Amino acid sequence: MKIVINGAEREFPDGTLTVAALLETLELGPQPVLVERNGLAVLSREFDQEPVENGDTIEIVRMVAGG
Repeated sequence: MKIVINGAEREFPDGTLTVAALLETLELGPQPVLVERNGLAVLSREFDQEPVENGDTIEIVRMVAGG
């Protein structure tokens, strides 16, 4: 399956993939992140159920605090 993550096309094995699984694969869990799938925000409580499908465009922004 091919998806675009933050502007870069990436390939993943075909099968069922959720936002939560994608974040784990990218070694971004459990960091606080904002995720957008195909232009729509995904709530963090929906990460486990939100599917990632072939051709999706995903934007991931890490939240950091500082001053």
